[in-house]
Amino acid sequence: MRRPSAQPNQPAPPFNALAARRLRAALGMGPEHVAYGLRASYGLPYVTPDLVIAWERGVASPSSPELTALAGVLWCSPGELIGSPRTLKEHRIARGLAPEDVARAVGLELLAYLRMEDHEEWRGTDRQSAALAELLDLDLPAFVTVTGREAKLAEQLRSAVTTRWQAYVRPVAKVVPLDRTVLESTLQELHQDYQGHMTATLTWGGGGRDSDASGQDFLDRIVEYFWAAVRRRTP
Repeated sequence: MRRPSAQPNQPAPPFNALAARRLRAALGMGPEHVAYGLRASYGLPYVTPDLVIAWERGVASPSSPELTALAGVLWCSPGELIGSPRTLKEHRIARGLAPEDVARAVGLELLAYLRMEDHEEWRGTDRQSAALAELLDLDLPAFVTVTGREAKLAEQLRSAVTTRWQAYVRPVAKVVPLDRTVLESTLQELHQDYQGHMTATLTWGGGGRDSDASGQDFLDRIVEYFWAAVRRRTP
């Protein structure tokens, strides 16, 4: 009997269907060979060639266990079959690590770690956070996203560009461990860009809904602008 690829309460990781198809073709395998390998070697009796084709066409996505098994059949790492990971679980899978591996490496009880992963809410100490970033090879933007701090960062950045940016240097620094000089110049740049953008829009368009929409678009993308400005200031 065919089972669904992912449980309703467990979203499938972002799957790179094109990569899966290319890897299979490079090995000279057909969908039937992949399906057989998943059934025979990984205990997934419900996998058929049609299901493999559905994965490769983006019609369906493999669950985390299915993706790990598929990587084994295709002789690649799970990370090669994942799109851009965003959550803690997705980064772990991309590195080919079991939950036990991560929990042990960062010094957490397994159940405590799994709760954080399921709720997408990291509660580790600074030491554990540093260990997590090293283990999963997270850059700073990914670390902020994985640890559930992106929403807080966006909120503070919106306040910084719409009011006095100086008042938000310390609050932002608590979310993003950046050099103070880099942070100050970044917030000042964003504030000037937003204020200048709004002034120009009002001057050219006479204000109104176009101005409001333009300003809202800037605020909606504030985190993206923030990281772009940080990258310009760091090696």
